[in-house]
Amino acid sequence: QVQLVESGGGSVQAGDSLKLSCVASGRTFSIYAVGWFRQVPGKEREFVAAFSTSGGSTAYADSVKGRFVVSGDNAKKTVYLQMNNLEPEDTALYRCGLTGRRYGSRWADDYNYWGQGTQVTVSS
Repeated sequence: QVQLVESGGGSVQAGDSLKLSCVASGRTFSIYAVGWFRQVPGKEREFVAAFSTSGGSTAYADSVKGRFVVSGDNAKKTVYLQMNNLEPEDTALYRCGLTGRRYGSRWADDYNYWGQGTQVTVSS
């Protein structure tokens, strides 16, 4: 079993930055990827970014490309999401998911485990 815990959310002003963390524990796959998704009540879960722990490849949604950076520390089993120049449209519950695939997926159904999420609120 794998547990994921997100942290780092908060309430900020537009233009501010936040850094989210996703810590994995338990029996993770030998090769895995972590994806960040966000969800607003009444809307589907939206892909944000993904990080492959094998090789460090990354992927981003067009809406965050150039503002967000995903990275990882394999020794700490932690994946980060640095969010810069935040906009009110970024307000959501941010959740990380873990998949046994080598590369992250843009599809939530491809992830095997999920954290509870951390709330990000951006005011104008």
